[in-house]
Amino acid sequence: MGKDFAQPPHFTPKDRPLSAHPLPLSEPAQAASAEPEAYLAALVELATPVLLADAGGRVSFVNRAATALLGCTAAPAIALDALFASCGVGGRIALPDGSAPQRFAQLKLSDGRAVNVEARLLPDGGAALTLTDVSAFVREAERARRDPLTGLVNRVTLHATLGRLLQAGKPLTLMALDLDRFKSVNDTLGHPIGDTLLRKVAERLGTVAEDGDVVARLGGDEFTILKPGSFTREQIEIIAKRIVDLVGRTYALEGHMIHIGASVGITQAPHDGSDNDVLMKNADLALYRSKAEGRGRYRFFEQKMDEQMQARRAIELDLRQALALQEFELAYQPQVDLATQEVVGFEALLRWRHATRGLVSPLEFIPVAEETGLIGAIGEWVLRTACRDAVQWPEAITVGVNLSPLQFRNPSLAQTVMSALASSGLAAERLELEITENALLEDTDTVLVLLKQLRDLGVRVSMDDFGTGYSSLAYLQKFPFDRLKIDQSFVRGMGANPEASAIVRAVAALGASLGIKTTAEGVETEEQLAAIRNEGCTHVQGYFTGRPMALADARALLVQPRKVAAIVEEHGL
Repeated sequence: MGKDFAQPPHFTPKDRPLSAHPLPLSEPAQAASAEPEAYLAALVELATPVLLADAGGRVSFVNRAATALLGCTAAPAIALDALFASCGVGGRIALPDGSAPQRFAQLKLSDGRAVNVEARLLPDGGAALTLTDVSAFVREAERARRDPLTGLVNRVTLHATLGRLLQAGKPLTLMALDLDRFKSVNDTLGHPIGDTLLRKVAERLGTVAEDGDVVARLGGDEFTILKPGSFTREQIEIIAKRIVDLVGRTYALEGHMIHIGASVGITQAPHDGSDNDVLMKNADLALYRSKAEGRGRYRFFEQKMDEQMQARRAIELDLRQALALQEFELAYQPQVDLATQEVVGFEALLRWRHATRGLVSPLEFIPVAEETGLIGAIGEWVLRTACRDAVQWPEAITVGVNLSPLQFRNPSLAQTVMSALASSGLAAERLELEITENALLEDTDTVLVLLKQLRDLGVRVSMDDFGTGYSSLAYLQKFPFDRLKIDQSFVRGMGANPEASAIVRAVAALGASLGIKTTAEGVETEEQLAAIRNEGCTHVQGYFTGRPMALADARALLVQPRKVAAIVEEHGL
């Protein structure tokens, strides 16, 4: 290993005279070893690698352990720096002097090992150098700094680097990345392929990074790029677009063609802040906005994002309290059969009456409930309450309950529905569960299995907001829905938009051919009602035929059944 010189692996007094006391010994040791030859003989066999150098920096002694560690032998009187260079050692150590009697350095051997060197001043002006192989410690420290899967630096290292740059007042850009649709890859193809995909993503990010940039994996499918230096918004936009494009390109892994995307959140110092935690939070807020606006894009941090997040946090805290204190209530909107003009069911609509906020719109709190995972508990409350209320109605009247896409991630959904039916005594065929296309997008096969389990219970299933998704028709081939609910945007556009009327007509005809009921939502005028009837829809729901009402009003409406015209007249619509 290393270079081989003709000289012996160590020097003796025959090769070159040594000082009388080459190493500082204790008095007992000096008495026991009065002869330099005996002392050097002991040093030769010492397990600790030792070198001696004179005041001029020339090597006067190298023991066997040092020779073995360095991997080469030394010529007599060779300069210390020359010895290290001839052995392929990287780095150097300054020799001690009167102002600094002890010096330290870390060198790198030709085989990559790390060696700590301690040099102590000797009485004659020379130096004694002891070498310690610290490769194992260095490797362990490096592992602690890096993500074991991708080899990128980890969160700890990123924070440390970010902190040093900020403390030095350096400008920088921080880009937080999150992979879109990665979870479905992990769930469907398995974690080994998911891990391989993460490594490929890391490689692609490495091609975007420039000298001085730090690319980190924070865990899961979260990555961050730290870019020191002052850059304009336009310059960073170019990089962000490249990241989104590069990460979003197809991956061919073990026979699978995998498509994912990347969302990016960007913040810059000192413009957006000069604190580690603040900048990391800003990047996350911008990333959150990027994902909320459709994924596969980038967003720069704006101060209003923090304000909106604080408001969202306040809603989350209030939601948790509302769930604990049962501050929610249900309103029921009539569903009318156009053939008989009679109420045949109600849709249960969630309401939150806050003590100080008043009536909070579902558009405001449902997204927060979904993001925080509270939608599971809230959705179960709605289901159980609706079943318990509906059992008081005539046996022919159904109740519709909306299910969040996130509720389909719970494999015990069918058991929850079964429990709600059993505890309330409601017949399964009187419960109609409404889902949107979003529930089917991420993991269609799993959702279809759950839908089949629900159908086996006897529960009816309808697709809400039909026509707004790009693959709604495809799902009709995979699952026999009981009802299609035409989105209200088409109903409201029927008067002035021929295309909206054509869509309503097509959906009604599709439902008729497949034996599926069609409900038009959002009917607010007599003209819309007439148009819906003419297009062939079977049912209608909207303010014109009945606003959402309390349970007591729903019961009163069912006690004395009335035709649509009577309902409209009574409510002054």
